[in-house]
Amino acid sequence: MDIFLQILYTILIFGFLIFIHELGHFTVAKLSKIKVNEFSIGMGPALIKKKGKETIYSLRLLPIGGYVKMEGEDEESEEEGSF
Repeated sequence: MDIFLQILYTILIFGFLIFIHELGHFTVAKLSKIKVNEFSIGMGPALIKKKGKETIYSLRLLPIGGYVKMEGEDEESEEEGSF
């Protein structure tokens, strides 16, 4: 049982650190008036998705990372608020 709790605590702490890290990206993007398309914690298929005003917030299956997808990050975008 101890090893199970250690693994669970490790996953929770790692998830919290990922959340704080990605929240930093999200906050700087918003302060810079860059549109954020998605804020995601974890990788893989989405377990929970919620659409905000302009951002999709998601919690994904594998707690091994996270990302903040900003407008214009992957392609040329002339929209106001793009990266």
